[in-house]
Amino acid sequence: MALKVAIVGLPNVGKSTLFNALTQTAAAQAANYPFCTIEPNVGDVAVPEARLEALAKIAGSKEIIPARINFVDVAGLVRGASKGEGLGNQFLANIRDCDAVAFVARCFVDDDVTHVEGRVDPLSDLEIIETELMLADLESLEKRVPNLEKRARAGSDKESANTLRLVNLALEQLREGRPARAATISKEDDKGWRMLQLLTALPALYVCNVDEGSADKGNALSDLVAERAAKDKASAVVISAKIESEIALLDAGERAEFLETLGLEEPGLNRLIHEAYKLLGLQTYFTVGPKEARAWTIHVGDTAPQAAGVIHTDFEKGFIRAETIPYAEYIRLNGEVGAKEAGKMRLEGKEYVVQDGDVMHFRFNA
Repeated sequence: MALKVAIVGLPNVGKSTLFNALTQTAAAQAANYPFCTIEPNVGDVAVPEARLEALAKIAGSKEIIPARINFVDVAGLVRGASKGEGLGNQFLANIRDCDAVAFVARCFVDDDVTHVEGRVDPLSDLEIIETELMLADLESLEKRVPNLEKRARAGSDKESANTLRLVNLALEQLREGRPARAATISKEDDKGWRMLQLLTALPALYVCNVDEGSADKGNALSDLVAERAAKDKASAVVISAKIESEIALLDAGERAEFLETLGLEEPGLNRLIHEAYKLLGLQTYFTVGPKEARAWTIHVGDTAPQAAGVIHTDFEKGFIRAETIPYAEYIRLNGEVGAKEAGKMRLEGKEYVVQDGDVMHFRFNA
């Protein structure tokens, strides 16, 4: 499952610095002027997973393969982006095929770093970005209505009628000044809703970029964003992009020591990735053997055949059963052999709902 998260914000809020730290490269030019990122940069990042190393050590796996997450660094948006200001239209399109949006809010004061709006106000920044995305969605949907109405009136095109209903549901939210994600969508409508490709229907995560001294607990500005997130039923993560860019250059030993001096248990980027997983209702299961130990990403609630299908569609089609060991039992009993002897390996069928951390081996008909 290829998870893709767009990093969005006004110019000079720390988006590219954050992206560079995420990818541990200088792929995105971080400079103190608007639109330094002209093309969207995409970074493929390993999902931090300490359990994977523990499993590999017990199994003697030659290779460790973590799950991956893609981050898209979208060029800074400005007021009027939905109408093409600041190259806006070019970059709004880069968000549509993402699974979630990380809104980066500037929660630090630095006179040496210019602000496109001339002041530091993270809530106002978020409002500008959200408004531009809503305006873009509004324009896109209103253009589709006449054709959908014409086809729906014919009476035989049920798909168009259903799409028109969902479009009107989204328009109702947008015209009231609310993002499309505020709408209540039934499970039956979920696929059709996603096919509308609405920018404001994407799950949102607020990233508070704070000064170095506030990396552990945040500050007054990040507190305001956290309050906004709670009101919007969203998540907020406090990160110092500057610190994260420094951490990215350290080896494992230096990183642990540096984090300890800052009073941090883990890098902020780890928290960002974990929050993205939680936001999207994702979890991890593992396949482990002498050749490799690998992490796989699935949705919470997925069944064993669906989990098998992430490896290969043939695994899902020909699924017979899954040999399953809970992570804690695999560790406690020192691997697969110990788990089998203790009766902790279960044979699960098609109805089994996979749990986070399950170690699985699938049997299937080719």
